[in-house]
Amino acid sequence: MTLLLVWLLNAVALLVVAYLLPGITVASFGSALIAALVLGLLNSLVKPVLVLLTLPITVVTLGLFLIVLNALLFWFAGSILKGFQVNGFWWAVIGALLYSLISGLLSAIVPN
Repeated sequence: MTLLLVWLLNAVALLVVAYLLPGITVASFGSALIAALVLGLLNSLVKPVLVLLTLPITVVTLGLFLIVLNALLFWFAGSILKGFQVNGFWWAVIGALLYSLISGLLSAIVPN
């Protein structure tokens, strides 16, 4: 039940990001649900492999390269989904940061 609630809150966070940033568009709540699911899967399955592969550059940049990885995954999700669009890398950077912040705040209200 908690997982479903977090998924819904992540979709709401994605809608808020799309509302605040003109370079990110979400067609509908259904598209936001699918995008939140894809982002969650990318972050849980693909991101650990990418973090491991880019560990040297992450160490050299003192962890700042993780922001680039988050942005690339956010941008990739926007490029493969029909109702979710990210218009460029810098919008992906800002969108990924804002999405992480908002979804973290919303997830904090969910009881464990």
